[in-house]
Amino acid sequence: MSTALEQLLDKVSQLVDRIESVLPQPLSAPDWSQAVAWRYRKRASGHGVLEPVRHVAAMSLDDLKEIDDQKEKMQRNMEQFVQGRPANNVLLTGARGTGKSSLIKACLNSFSPQGLRLIEVDKEDLTDLPDIIDVVAGRPEKFMVYCDDLSFEDGEPGYKALKSILDGSVAAATPNVLVCATSNRRHLLPEYMSENLTYKHTPDGEVHPGEGVEEKISLSERFGLWISFYPFSQDEYLTIANQWLGALGASAAQIEEARPAALLWALERGSRSGRVAYQFARDFMGRVA
Repeated sequence: MSTALEQLLDKVSQLVDRIESVLPQPLSAPDWSQAVAWRYRKRASGHGVLEPVRHVAAMSLDDLKEIDDQKEKMQRNMEQFVQGRPANNVLLTGARGTGKSSLIKACLNSFSPQGLRLIEVDKEDLTDLPDIIDVVAGRPEKFMVYCDDLSFEDGEPGYKALKSILDGSVAAATPNVLVCATSNRRHLLPEYMSENLTYKHTPDGEVHPGEGVEEKISLSERFGLWISFYPFSQDEYLTIANQWLGALGASAAQIEEARPAALLWALERGSRSGRVAYQFARDFMGRVA
């Protein structure tokens, strides 16, 4: 009888182990010495893990041209953050390909020797932000939680989770965590012409947005620092293209020779963004090398 009972208990134990293996586990801290950048990923089982980024893009602040005002604001805020002084969460918005994501990478490379670390989180995983912050709280490093190309549709769960983390939770803000997001939408949500009808006009002439508009604004204004990016002029585009050509080893003669081709490249792409300038430089140097 005892043998049968032992066998039953053994089977129950094995069953419990199997069930526990497929249930989501608490997020565990990785070996922080492995990397300066990390990605938060969800496994098929629902387990969340922090994966090291082995090769961070070799981007420096000097590589970024024609966005000096934006660089100055971001650099000042990051200096405050890594030095333990008050700093703001950052929302970088504006035209595509103008350097929003590149500025984040350049800041990481610039400030990682001072203890800055980056954790990239997809929009779909923002509901797990409290778990991520719990793992890094108390660490000596400074963590920039980064979400690229952030935008929401109405009713998405990550929207309210991010609002709560930024400025709405009962828990105090963690001093070693800063949230940085890039977006093509200033208010992170789609805006419709019909919402203009919800604005209210007071007798003294003031205009107040309706509840729907207020809700859209409420997330973006939780970012203490807004950094806006704008489309480049032709001269600015050429300056960026020349910088990337030089960085890839082009001579002064080759840079001058590339000017008409750079303009044609932008015309065919329908954009004069920094990304297009970089892609042209790679194509040109790949052909002349």
